[in-house]
Amino acid sequence: MSADPVLVIHGGAWAMPDDMVDAHIRGVTNALAAGWRVLERGGSALDAVEEAVVIMEDDETFDAGRGSFLNRDGKVQLDALIMDGATLRAGGVGCVEHLRNPVRAARKILSESPHVYFVAEGAEKFAAQHGIPLCSNGDLIIPREVERLRAYQAAQDDSKADGKDLFAPAADDPTISHDTVGAVALDRDGNIAAATSTGGTLNKAPGRLGDSSLIGCGCYADNESAAASTTGWGEPIMKLVLAKWTADRISAGNLPEWSAQEAMNYLKQRVNGHGGIIVLDRQGHIGIAHNTPRMAWAYKTVKKQEAGVVREGT
Repeated sequence: MSADPVLVIHGGAWAMPDDMVDAHIRGVTNALAAGWRVLERGGSALDAVEEAVVIMEDDETFDAGRGSFLNRDGKVQLDALIMDGATLRAGGVGCVEHLRNPVRAARKILSESPHVYFVAEGAEKFAAQHGIPLCSNGDLIIPREVERLRAYQAAQDDSKADGKDLFAPAADDPTISHDTVGAVALDRDGNIAAATSTGGTLNKAPGRLGDSSLIGCGCYADNESAAASTTGWGEPIMKLVLAKWTADRISAGNLPEWSAQEAMNYLKQRVNGHGGIIVLDRQGHIGIAHNTPRMAWAYKTVKKQEAGVVREGT
């Protein structure tokens, strides 16, 4: 089938402060432009979501690539997934520490490997063997995040001294940044694709994997249902396999707009989770929803382009 292209972007869902709004809108708009250039010239949805996500991985505004949250040991560990709705092929990486653009490695896995998923050193070795340069972990760390981790760990120490239970991670606080990035696209051939990339949660345990790179949880694409990408607190999203849950609602005949909002309601009611989701079907219908105060988003069609941090009705 032929179709008019559509591209939808997200850049995090949380209680984003006023002084960070412009940077988020600028970031998702830049990603939108990069992905749209691919679609405009007849490129694939898969290429479009990859290029859009790369822009956000390179933008220190977001929790992806350089500038990501640091884990408990002060390192960046990155996760990403990309999925092709036409073939159901997917590529994912988890807990990588030496890749500037984990979505590039995920794409190589999708295209060049019979496997779906590589983690840690195995993922980095695969990337290097396929022409993706490695970097030092220090290249991914910025002063803002060193200070953020120091302040959070100091506050934890103070709370421990007061006898409080600190089992809950920073991720369960919607006022702490959840700037995972993602994109979904429809190309001229009528195929859809999705990609999601993240640095995970602040002060996470080394080796912790979130929803973003897990197929069906933080990312999913199937031409017979929809493409979806999530952002937010990963553990609740994983428990519901939320991206696939949302796509199944669309396969059953519901519109993406309704299904996206229903997913956010389900996330809150079932497991008290928070976050956001973008959804797109092969007919070009989109859904953008969040149950946090704000979410960075943007979309473009042949007739319209919009970007913002709050979407009406969410």
